[in-house]
Amino acid sequence: MSPSTRVLVRGPQYLELATVLLQRVRLAAATAGIWEAADIQWWSRRASFTDRHDQVFWLDQHGAPTAAALRTDFASSVQLDVVSLPGRRFDDATAAWQEAVQQAGAMSGVTLPVRADDAVGIEALTSAGYEPTTEATIVSSWLDPAQSSTIPALPHGFRLMSRADAPAGPHPLSRRNGRDVEERLRRCSLYVPELDLRVHAPDGQLAGYGLFWADPVTHVGLVEPMRTERQFQGQGIARHVLAAGLDRLARRGCKRAKVSSDIMLYLQAGFRPLPAATAEIYAQSADWIG
Repeated sequence: MSPSTRVLVRGPQYLELATVLLQRVRLAAATAGIWEAADIQWWSRRASFTDRHDQVFWLDQHGAPTAAALRTDFASSVQLDVVSLPGRRFDDATAAWQEAVQQAGAMSGVTLPVRADDAVGIEALTSAGYEPTTEATIVSSWLDPAQSSTIPALPHGFRLMSRADAPAGPHPLSRRNGRDVEERLRRCSLYVPELDLRVHAPDGQLAGYGLFWADPVTHVGLVEPMRTERQFQGQGIARHVLAAGLDRLARRGCKRAKVSSDIMLYLQAGFRPLPAATAEIYAQSADWIG
């Protein structure tokens, strides 16, 4: 097997390579890794580090990505994720973890998710003085969308719409994600306006929304994000949006749907956590002296 080549990329090339890598991971193993390609695309909704600085990938002799150390700047935190292709090269995963640890050491407040069964990642982190935090773990929960329950009715006068139905006006996500969120979403290869759902109350107020991602390469659908506005909670808005979105994912050929949570909304809809895919959040120990 030929050695992989380390490259630095940013902007659209980063998003393209990250998408391909995560799709390759999912095709190689049905339950490998932590994230889907759509997760990375969703995270790109804000202008971020990836637009301004290089990210590190490893490519095989054909130019296909085999591993990466992906840094994402969220609104209040920085996350470093190591993604590597199962069965490709042990060296790729090791190099990617070394890169992530090196980057994290140059910053403060960085977190690194790692699966409980990732021996390479856990060794790299613990050797560098990182330990699990008290933050909630990441739990991969899966469902066959074709077997989801019927779509419950909305309260009288409420209506479900997609961004394709009503493309004008501010995007429902703009309040929490910035005015250019729709422009950035439409740059994503997996974004589909028909899967960008929202519910309006009889007086026109936004009651809730859900964004669904259908990956035609892996046939995995992702649910991210879901929200019901506070004044409309307890009326079945989220249950309706979730069921409607899962139905649309199934119609687009998704064989499995995934969420990175085990909250009751998803469990009641039929999602089941996969214990082997549980990931913990690591951060540098306050007592570490390098």
